Amino acid sequence: MQSPFPPLFIFLLITAPAQADTTNGVVVTKSASQQVSIGSPETFTGEVHVTSRFQRAAPARIGGGDVTFDAKARTAWHTHPLGQTLIVTEGEGWVQHWGGKAQAIKPGDVVWIPPNVKHWHGATSHSRMRHIAISESLNGKSVEWLEHVTDDQYPADTSN
Repeated sequence: MQSPFPPLFIFLLITAPAQADTTNGVVVTKSASQQVSIGSPETFTGEVHVTSRFQRAAPARIGGGDVTFDAKARTAWHTHPLGQTLIVTEGEGWVQHWGGKAQAIKPGDVVWIPPNVKHWHGATSHSRMRHIAISESLNGKSVEWLEHVTDDQYPADTSN
């Protein structure tokens, strides 16, 4: 039976440590040592939890985290200088780029947001949503936060 998770997801779970026990140059961060942080109201609407947050030191540029959005929770509009990949692992959510229609996302979906595309993502109004978010930094910066997504911009669910 094929795994419901893409190989990249499994790879990230294995290679996404922040603090570590090093053996022969390989870094492993035990799950028990990872802190959960609450999404800032400056950059999120609703209840958002981030675990497994990671950022690699130069010369690496990769960073990201495991993000859980409660129902109706979402990011503010934002951009990434080198783009962003989202791997949905639980629940149902939305992703939308500026000027486009909101697109439904579900477990197993992999979302690519190109560099400098203004977008947001979050849960539907009836389901929480969890994803792995991955982006690279350029000149030390991986995200540019913008204005909040208004209630009028947030899609009305049609699938309660």
